[in-house]
Amino acid sequence: MLDGQTCMVTGSSRGIGRGIALELAENGADVVVNYRSSEGPAHEVVDEIEDMGQTAIAVQADVADQDSVQAMANEVHDELGEVDVLVNNAGITIDKVFDNMTHDDWQRVMEVNLGGVFNCTKAFWPDLKAANHGRLINISSVVGQQGNYGQANYATTKSGLFGFTRTVALELASEGSTANCVAPGFVETDMLADVPDRVRDKILQRIPLDRFAEVDDISGIVRFVASPESSYMTGQVLAVNGGMEW
Repeated sequence: MLDGQTCMVTGSSRGIGRGIALELAENGADVVVNYRSSEGPAHEVVDEIEDMGQTAIAVQADVADQDSVQAMANEVHDELGEVDVLVNNAGITIDKVFDNMTHDDWQRVMEVNLGGVFNCTKAFWPDLKAANHGRLINISSVVGQQGNYGQANYATTKSGLFGFTRTVALELASEGSTANCVAPGFVETDMLADVPDRVRDKILQRIPLDRFAEVDDISGIVRFVASPESSYMTGQVLAVNGGMEW
């Protein structure tokens, strides 16, 4: 389905990003595995992809640093050529009630979750325009749709991706390329594992399907959006949250 495609996935050494990278490779894509500090896990993902018979490289970059992202883009272009699919997945949380949230807490989440999307999209924008049906896929969250206690900074960044995605979708449309947003619910990753049981139980009560998502629930949707099957869909938010939001 993705034969001949080169896919760039930010923050793909673990969690949802790792699952997306492996899913795209399983469907024929060559993959760029981006990481900030988890070098070992990133190379493990590369090894798994190469075992599938696909090409993969691990490239270090802090998406919040524009120079670092441009250096990553240069390395990707030297190694694999132009990118057909960009998945902006990298993100962080610094959770505090607003009374206790500092400007630094706010600013750091903005720099990574929104600034990183800008930096990476800007660096690979010419590729997406030049690609035969390029794909820009931004990973948001149900928290961006509903808000969440103690996550004013995170929720703001994830909501911001909706407007960004819709706008760049309009600007890419004349090239035949698309931009869409995938907004997962609560996913069984390391981040959710750190949540206390009493809080997990409260979240679970809000999910009509009565379970947390698995990484495969999200990566399969991203694979669809990256594929030719989604060619007539752009500027959309795909809510993958077990019925919490629609």
